[in-house]
Parts: sequence; structure tokens; C-alpha cells
Amino acid sequence: MDFDPSKYPTGLCEQMEPLVGRVLAGNPSPYTYTGTQTYIVGNKSDRAVIDPGPANETHIEAILAAVGDARISAIMCTHTHRDHSPAAAPLAARTGAPIIGCAPLVIETDAPRADESFDKNYKPDRILVDGETVPGDGWTIEAVATPGHTSNHLCLAVQESGALFTGDHVMAWSTSVIMPPDGNMADYMASLQKLYEREDKIYYPAHGKKVTNPRQLVRGMMGHRKQRERQILKLLETGPAAITEMVPQMYKGLDPRLTGAAGQSVRAHLIDLLDRGLVAQSGEVWSMDG
Repeated sequence: MDFDPSKYPTGLCEQMEPLVGRVLAGNPSPYTYTGTQTYIVGNKSDRAVIDPGPANETHIEAILAAVGDARISAIMCTHTHRDHSPAAAPLAARTGAPIIGCAPLVIETDAPRADESFDKNYKPDRILVDGETVPGDGWTIEAVATPGHTSNHLCLAVQESGALFTGDHVMAWSTSVIMPPDGNMADYMASLQKLYEREDKIYYPAHGKKVTNPRQLVRGMMGHRKQRERQILKLLETGPAAITEMVPQMYKGLDPRLTGAAGQSVRAHLIDLLDRGLVAQSGEVWSMDG
């Protein structure tokens, strides 16, 4: 990934709106884009920290500087990939703040991963379910369950401002990686539809720029996934194929570092199509059903 680091300074708190600040961690990659964005929600009295990011001492110090003299009333995680939640434990140890948010999740699999693996040390003090809220002084954060990227993924909404922290579920720079066995395409599509029916005003993803046209972007993302599904079915109409044969035909000019992620998203589509009775599987070869 090529980008100018001077345009994306790490360690500084950028005020996005009166209740929301953003601190960029120094962990850029093909899967994290410019790095994980930690959000500070609240005011001078008390604040919540959303997606504290990797357990990097420099980043933790930057979060504490951004919080200032305010009390941290909640450390909140959208999901437990290692670029999102590992800093929660040391930040809680430093501040005494509770870890609140998604459920713990560790998937043990021999399959190769293309994205960040799970944080095995994540231990929340409170697990939020859909619709539960965390109150603060002048702010209220609501949990919006959005499984798909991971089964434990949450988005977090600030009720007072209409801001939604979308984690890895919706990003402007890239589509989310859906990686079986935990990643689920049917769940992901249902979660997109759920967000489309909401009235959030702005999205703050964990990676990449803010989204000021959220419903338009979500509609486009759903259309993109349907297009990928049609691509797969069209390819299989010409004969059985393995995923390794499909990816080069579906993703022209793909960064080789993203081949694994593309293959996993194709697999997620195929599993969804299999569950719907539209395709059949024999080992690593897929075909049209019947």
C-alpha cells in the first residue's frame, strides 16, 4: 500500500465533531489501510474509548493524552481482531476503566488467515447485546449488532449526534473481508440491510475516511456483493471450478497481497450459495447445483 504518512499523522487527536476525537495508530497494512483509528467519545468530564487498537505503548500514551484529565468510563471494542482490541487490557490496567462491548471470540482453525487473527486475551467486563446502551455525561452509546465480518461484530452509535462507529463492517476505502468459518456472508448482508434502514448521519470506520453519505454507500456495498455473487454463478455456468481459478477472473489487477482475502470472500459467497441450494461442492471444486 502506498500512501503519504505525513497526511496521516499518528499519535495526534483530531477532533471530528464536538463529541468525537480520533487517534491513528501506527499500524498501516494492506488490511488496515493507514492504520487503526481509535475514537475518543465524550467531553472533559468523562469519555469512552472505542477500538483502542494494538497493544502499542506509543499508541496507548497517545490515547491517554487525548483523554486528558477526563475519566474513561468505558473502553469499547467493535470486535476482537488483533488490530482492534489488544490495547484494551493495558489501558484498563492503567485507568481502572471497564472493558465493555463485543463478546470474546477466538477461532481455532488450521486454514490460512489473510486478515488479523483474534485477540485471545480479550476479557470484557460487560458484553453488550443489540440495543443496549452505555451512558456518559452528555452522551449515550448504543450497541448495534452487525455480525458478518466476525460473528461478534458490533457497531456503536452515539445517540446524541447520529454518529455510528462501524469498525470493519463498513469502510469507504475497501469492502470488509468475510472469512469463514466465523465470517458469514448471509449475516453480513443482513447487517448491511440493518444499517441501511437506520438513520445515522455519519459513519466513522476503524480504517479510512469518515463516511458522510452512509445510506448511499451501504446501498452500493450491497449491490457490489450481489454483483460478485452473479460473477460466481456466471463462471460456474461454464463449468466446475476451484476458488483459486475464480479469483484471477473476478479480481483483475488485484494486489497479490490481497489474493488470500479475495479467495476467502469468494468462499463466503459460495457457502451462502450452497446454503441456498444454488451451487454444489466436491472437495475444493464448486459447480452449479443440478
